[in-house]
Amino acid sequence: MKLNAFYIVAAAGLALAGCNKAETPAEVQHDVATAQAEGQRDVADARADATENVADANKDVAQAAADHDSADVADQSKDAANAAVKGDYKIVVAQAEAAHKVATEKCESMTGAAQKDCKDRADNELEHAKKQAEMRRDGAG
Repeated sequence: MKLNAFYIVAAAGLALAGCNKAETPAEVQHDVATAQAEGQRDVADARADATENVADANKDVAQAAADHDSADVADQSKDAANAAVKGDYKIVVAQAEAAHKVATEKCESMTGAAQKDCKDRADNELEHAKKQAEMRRDGAG
């Protein structure tokens, strides 16, 4: 029984040791290119959503103006401004997440502590970018 436990612990240790193994330059290059393409799509999607939401909000403003309802125009204008701010926030977050994906893929070329430090830096940069975006969003609203 003790021997089985030893093998389980040894196997787990070997499995964990492989987690910080460096990928080949070709693997890293492929993964980085894939992350860049996915990131560009995600940012494009965020931009398209933001544009659509702002256009819808502006259409509501125009409708309120056509109805000669000044109170509704003011409300709809505020909603349009909020839609723009939220859209900008989503775009900035999508850009930060895309950059994070690329950065973490680049970290795969490293091993051990250097890889961990690289990924930690990428995680910290992502969190910082998200906080900055939140502050801009909250300050504008």
